[in-house]
Amino acid sequence: MENSKQSGQEIHFERIKSSNVSDVCELSDTLTSVQRRMVADNARSIAQAHCSENCWMRAIYADKVLVGFILMHFGSDFEDGIDCPGAFLWRFMISLPFQGKGYGKKALLRLIQELKTKGYKELFTSCGQGEASPEGFYKDFGFMPTGEFYDDEIELIISFLD
Repeated sequence: MENSKQSGQEIHFERIKSSNVSDVCELSDTLTSVQRRMVADNARSIAQAHCSENCWMRAIYADKVLVGFILMHFGSDFEDGIDCPGAFLWRFMISLPFQGKGYGKKALLRLIQELKTKGYKELFTSCGQGEASPEGFYKDFGFMPTGEFYDDEIELIISFLD
């Protein structure tokens, strides 16, 4: 999952490594206090990903600027607390200064493009509801509620065919 060019801004994913891990962790500090209750801190997410055999995580860049973080989980894993047989968007955040500018949508489009090349036909996620919830963002993108919940988070799905 490397590059996606749309609307003049190249969106690409980069592996989190020693040279960018601190910057990725600091992205959490840009969120409002209400938003921070909706998404786990990036440092915690990175630690959890390193403890799982089923995770894939990347920093999200627009051209050369770090704008966000993405964490995927593939397959059900009781120890990880994920009961999803396919691709699950476990964590996704765009830094506050870059929200509302299309970066989140471009990053999801890039992710879906890559998932399709790997044979996936749907993507699951979950999110809290209420103030600062990303539920509206996901629904506007095309995700639909499944009727299921992960603890107190609503589960959403988007299907994509060729």
